[in-house]
Amino acid sequence: MAKKSWLARNKKRVATVKKFAVIRAEMKAKGDYAGLSSLPRNASPVRLVNRCQISGRRHGFIRKYGVSRLTFREGALNGLIPGVTKASW
Repeated sequence: MAKKSWLARNKKRVATVKKFAVIRAEMKAKGDYAGLSSLPRNASPVRLVNRCQISGRRHGFIRKYGVSRLTFREGALNGLIPGVTKASW
């Protein structure tokens, strides 16, 4: 499990991105890059981190399912993820 401080920091960044999304879009459309640089750094969506919804792990993230590879494997083996079966040939 990731540290609670990392999870809280990412939630704070998500809120900041949502807050400044409209302003950023307007400034980008106008080409006002000086104005963009005056916004907070965490207002940029590039600074968001994909994290596992269950464990908070950031590496090995599977976008389609929104979880890390380890959590995905556990869920798939336990039959918690619909449509996913273990490969055998």
